[in-house]
Amino acid sequence: MSDLFARERAVPLAEALRPQGLDDVVGQTHLLGEGKPLRLAFASGQAHSMIFWGPPGVGKTTLARLTASAFACEFIALSAVLSGVKDIRAAVEQAEQHGVHGKKTILFVDEIHRFNKSQQDALLPHVESGLFTFIGATTENPSFEVNSALLSRAQVYVLRALSDAELRQLFARAHTLALSSLHFEAAAVDTLVGYADGDARRLLNLLEQCRTAATAAGQGVVDEAFVANALSQQARRFDKGGDQFYDQISALHKSVRGSHPDAALYWLTRMLDGGADAKYLSRRIVRMAWEDIGLADPRAMQIANDAALTYERLGSPEGELALGQAVIYLAMAPKSNAGYKAYNAARAFVAKDKSREVPVHLRNAPTALMKELGHGHAYRYAHDEPQAYAAGETYLPDGMPEPAWYAPVPRGLEIKIGEKLAQLKAWDHEARQKKSTE
Repeated sequence: MSDLFARERAVPLAEALRPQGLDDVVGQTHLLGEGKPLRLAFASGQAHSMIFWGPPGVGKTTLARLTASAFACEFIALSAVLSGVKDIRAAVEQAEQHGVHGKKTILFVDEIHRFNKSQQDALLPHVESGLFTFIGATTENPSFEVNSALLSRAQVYVLRALSDAELRQLFARAHTLALSSLHFEAAAVDTLVGYADGDARRLLNLLEQCRTAATAAGQGVVDEAFVANALSQQARRFDKGGDQFYDQISALHKSVRGSHPDAALYWLTRMLDGGADAKYLSRRIVRMAWEDIGLADPRAMQIANDAALTYERLGSPEGELALGQAVIYLAMAPKSNAGYKAYNAARAFVAKDKSREVPVHLRNAPTALMKELGHGHAYRYAHDEPQAYAAGETYLPDGMPEPAWYAPVPRGLEIKIGEKLAQLKAWDHEARQKKSTE
């Protein structure tokens, strides 16, 4: 038993491979390459407050630690998930002690977006006084999640997910350092890189799982089948409430609008694969039908609604097929935002306009008094008119010009609608011309 406790715990692969300098960092060349912003900041010799914004596993914490090392600063790390104002006060006291001994401090707050306004405000006076240099890390858009006062005092650096080539570079480094006893077939490496999905930490964790499984199985070769059996497939990088979510929804909507069925299917299945709520997606698909197709193809609305109802009835995964076929149909349908634009224009007009009276001939007249007041008088019943259309009749408030909000596009059914509107306008013109000569 004493041997068990005396045995040194193995260092996790992610920790063993943690970069010791900027040149060891894999990825982020847009920030760390020669002449790039962070490289220049490190070369300046002057630390400044900053916020690292990017997806998980791209090096935010590593860069914060390297900053402290580069500028010979004491490093205090807080997690916004676990810390509160009390912990901030303790960090302030610690920074003050460092100052007494002539040492500068970097305060690193991981997941800074998890701090509420008062917690973020507690940092401000100490950032302003120079007691410490603040570095925050966040997976959320700091424009929305970080107080404007704190944001204005920090430079935001946007970190990117690692490319496949960069993940392969990291794999090669890990293999040389700690996995040389294992042979990874090319297909296995491809699978691991796909599972990692741009996340360096995830790749290293997957490699550790492979090493553990291979050791237990007494196996020296790792192929694609072994990886599939040894690992539970990881969900793609997807934040159900953050920028990844809204960016992918945007990509899905724009792919449908752009009439690209394969791209629409890709983003739909990416979101489903990442754990997006299919019911939410079905509502968005219905919205797309009304916003971008409209009356150019009314069947699109019906198909979108039917797909949503099918998912409600069948659930996952069977119901997802209906959603997939709906986005294909919507992508290939003729596009029109004429109805969408007309509605928005009408809403904007009414919001700013005065309250106009209903014309007397359009008013309801359920009582004798109302009829005596002229309500409904001279109203022309369209069904009794030629072509069931009261040519020259007005339906807008008195004195309000024709707004022409709805302008059908020359696509799909709206071609016919446009022709019908042109015919009605011609009849109106003829009726008004005839009335003016009487």
